[in-house]
Amino acid sequence: MINLDTEESFVVQGTALDTLLNLEDKVVDLIYIDPPFNTGITQTKLTTKSRRVDEGEGLSGFGGANYVRETLDSIGYDDSHEDFIGTFLRPVLEEAHAKLKDHGALYLHLDYREVHYAKVLLDSIFGRDNFLNEIIWAYDYGGKAKTRWPAKHDNILFYVKDRKNYKFNSDAIDREPYMAPGLVTKEKQERGKLPTDVWWHTIVSPTGHEKSGYPNQKPLGILRRIIRASSDNGDLVADFFSGSGTTAVAASELSRRFIVSDVNQQAIETTSSRLDSVGAKYNSITL
Repeated sequence: MINLDTEESFVVQGTALDTLLNLEDKVVDLIYIDPPFNTGITQTKLTTKSRRVDEGEGLSGFGGANYVRETLDSIGYDDSHEDFIGTFLRPVLEEAHAKLKDHGALYLHLDYREVHYAKVLLDSIFGRDNFLNEIIWAYDYGGKAKTRWPAKHDNILFYVKDRKNYKFNSDAIDREPYMAPGLVTKEKQERGKLPTDVWWHTIVSPTGHEKSGYPNQKPLGILRRIIRASSDNGDLVADFFSGSGTTAVAASELSRRFIVSDVNQQAIETTSSRLDSVGAKYNSITL
């Protein structure tokens, strides 16, 4: 078992279910789960560079010179599951419910493919009365479909273990500008408004400083908002599909302890590298 009695944080290489089964019940304050979305494909992120070549080779580029693009590295994971809800997700969510403290909260991050089935599953585990929000994270980046409305949002389901006893720190949440500032007082304009259940937030820029190179990296702004709202300083935040490590980095920045895990070695390396770059202290475990 992983000893969480200490005031320490952990990065675990292992499956989500194995990590959960190695925790005592009622030890985590906040769980964020961002599993593969069951897109049916292998998600990859390539690291490339351009190399200048002789005239007549490659493609014409800056200053009329010719270049070829070379692949340096490839990071990826399989995102195809025959029974995503019943076999893959159900046991993880059941164990997640058991590991939450009585005042704990869970955020499940998916998209349109599986979120409706996951909502029914979570209702059966947490109880429909303990469902608080479906958050829509809207963005506008990437390719645009020509045969349907372009899909430009993710869904985040917000559940608590006990609707009569949970944390929601509205005063700690980042504020947003009013869309019609002329309709509110100057004081309210300066303070901004509490975000609704629709969050307009850009994805991680391919050329931005947050970029880690891991596929489908989530922005720090999204995790900071969740962690500020549903936990306090010193609380334990968990993410069992760590991926690029955004949850761990945000938790460390906000003075929370964390336990994050992933079965993918490249995810563990990315998470550890990002934590090291911000000076976070943690223990590494392999299950």
